[in-house]
Amino acid sequence: MKFKLTKLEKHWVLYDVGNSAFTLLVSTIIPIYFDYLAGQQKLSSVSYLAYWGYAVSIATLLVALMGPALGTISDGKGMKKPIFLASIIIGAICCISLGLASAWLVFLIVFVLGKIAYSASLIFYDSMLPDVTTEERMDMVSAQGFAWGYIGSCIPFIACLGLVMGGSKLGLSMKQSMIIAFLVVALWWVGSSIPFLKNYRQVNYVSKRKHAVIDSFASLFQTVKNIRKEKNIFWFLLAFFFYIDGVYTIIDMATAYGKALGLNSTGLLLALLLTQFVAFPCCIIFGRLAGRISPDKLITACILAYLGITIFAVFMNSQLHFWILAILVGMFQGGIQSLSRSYYAKIIPGEKSGEYFGIMDICGKGASFMGTALVSIISQLTGSINKGVGAIAILFVVGILLFLKAVSARTRRNQKNNEMTEDKGYLSEVKVY
Repeated sequence: MKFKLTKLEKHWVLYDVGNSAFTLLVSTIIPIYFDYLAGQQKLSSVSYLAYWGYAVSIATLLVALMGPALGTISDGKGMKKPIFLASIIIGAICCISLGLASAWLVFLIVFVLGKIAYSASLIFYDSMLPDVTTEERMDMVSAQGFAWGYIGSCIPFIACLGLVMGGSKLGLSMKQSMIIAFLVVALWWVGSSIPFLKNYRQVNYVSKRKHAVIDSFASLFQTVKNIRKEKNIFWFLLAFFFYIDGVYTIIDMATAYGKALGLNSTGLLLALLLTQFVAFPCCIIFGRLAGRISPDKLITACILAYLGITIFAVFMNSQLHFWILAILVGMFQGGIQSLSRSYYAKIIPGEKSGEYFGIMDICGKGASFMGTALVSIISQLTGSINKGVGAIAILFVVGILLFLKAVSARTRRNQKNNEMTEDKGYLSEVKVY
């Protein structure tokens, strides 16, 4: 049976196409342009790397701290759409401003603000999934979002890359090329969000909040206290923290690892594009499989696949191996991300989706620190980057054990709910007779 997206589902997916362009820009062109600005202002290579690392860390930390609070506020009746719109507008303005910034410090400040707005928009976007589709369709819709995001982001990226690398042939300076590139990404981002913003309606929400901000923080505090009792959610968040840490670490360290193997900048960019193109069909395949095979089993398979990828990375010693790694990562990256999003959306209260996805974001953001630190420490202690990368396997082993515990807790909860439903049915029959 052919899966067809509804109009609203298509518009939700389209936003992923738009925002993913900014993600690809951050991973590739923005660091290169910051290096260009830093070089013009006599900033040493050591200082360049340090300040760039500080900016990324500050943005990550602030989003992790603000995410749950913003998500909780957005759960109020009629709040999700305006807050989502505000994050897009701020992010797009910052994106355009990056091209206008001349001083490296101003550039970093604008980048941090833009990254925060972008990351916040994703919290609201993910939490809108229960409003957009039904529980039975969540896996496929989530997969479609990631899939089209991968392939769609390549269109503005290739255009921007052409401007940056060939702008001089058109009589454009580096700065002029970057201004146009940032403008293209901002317009692509905003343009892709308009259809969804026009048609989205918040279905799930928390009502009766007299003081939106104060009551939201009180609700968040209560949820954090109670989440330990919700075993299926608690164990999933712990599992997600570990296995998504492994996924993000492989993504974050791929460029440095590739350079250590002698792959040039052009080769790295091409490998990154290859990953995007491979991820597109594979992500859709995982979404379709979720209709036939339990998502629990598919997520488990993805974690095991990443464990195998990590072991393979330990023995990498050539550029060919790196290209194989890029293909393997593309095969499972979208699957594990999209299925994790839809799995989580199914086990949380729909009316508090913003709050819960804000908490999930902490796990993702917090995890991004631990994995890279683990690789760095092991690499320095052993003197081998291969062994450092191999240490990521620990994260996947812990992640899969915790995920199996989460699945078990969810099964017990469902059985208990079914028993309660049967008991109520039995009692109502007794009353009738």
